[in-house]
Amino acid sequence: MDTELARTFLMVAATGNFVAAASRLHVTQSTVSARIHTLETTLGARLFQRGRNGAELTPAGKRFMRHAKHLVRTVEQARHDVGLPQGFRDVLTLSGRIALWEGFLPHWVAWMREAAPDVSLRLEIGFEPDIMQGLIEGSVDIGVMYTPTSRTGLEVEPLFDEILLLVTSDLARSWPDEGYIHIDWGPEFHAQFSDHHPDVPPPTLVANIGWLGVQQLLAYGGSGYFPQRLVRHYIEAGQLWHVPGSPQFKLPAWMVFPRDSDSVTLKSALDGLRTLAREEQARP
Repeated sequence: MDTELARTFLMVAATGNFVAAASRLHVTQSTVSARIHTLETTLGARLFQRGRNGAELTPAGKRFMRHAKHLVRTVEQARHDVGLPQGFRDVLTLSGRIALWEGFLPHWVAWMREAAPDVSLRLEIGFEPDIMQGLIEGSVDIGVMYTPTSRTGLEVEPLFDEILLLVTSDLARSWPDEGYIHIDWGPEFHAQFSDHHPDVPPPTLVANIGWLGVQQLLAYGGSGYFPQRLVRHYIEAGQLWHVPGSPQFKLPAWMVFPRDSDSVTLKSALDGLRTLAREEQARP
């Protein structure tokens, strides 16, 4: 079976409709429909039931899900094994949000280099939808993110709570100020922010990456909510200040991985993340 058909099936299942799947796969909706039709003809069963709410898996589709994942993972594992550098016994791919690559995940890389020096690492930056899709397809072994979604066959485990602080480049400026940059930390942050700041007008500056917001503040001034990990050294250096009396918000960081994997490499990598998460949580 063509693995492209299986990938398309998994994308439709993940997004819940053909239009979104086509956009994510960078193909036309008719191409997605044709691939699903070919797959259904090959299997002799209807895999999706289309309706107002999009495309829902039929009982046959739910049964095929496990086989599609296995097919794609087998191909990805073959690519890993064939491309394995000489002297290494295994390869592992981790994809995470860019904010978690600052001050946390690099420590995990160092931990892995010491604990498993014969494991080749593939490191990626991604947003939740892409990371989750990589996990479903098997191209990603571990995803580290803020707003995971529940998917069959994947384990979602908490790592630690980020503490989001409101920081400013100038304590003399009243808040909210014109330079406030609103970072998209996900729906939980939006809900907390709206509850505590109901009268704040819609922001004129919005970014989806915390690093981008920090650079904006350092270069041009302003304010914004950022993980304490990211701004701790800027506060200590006197480049940014915590806005007095401002509420702090929690943003949980999670790791997602295959539930039924018996990989020794994966187990070691997860243990490393848990160890470093406990150390991070214990920091003042």
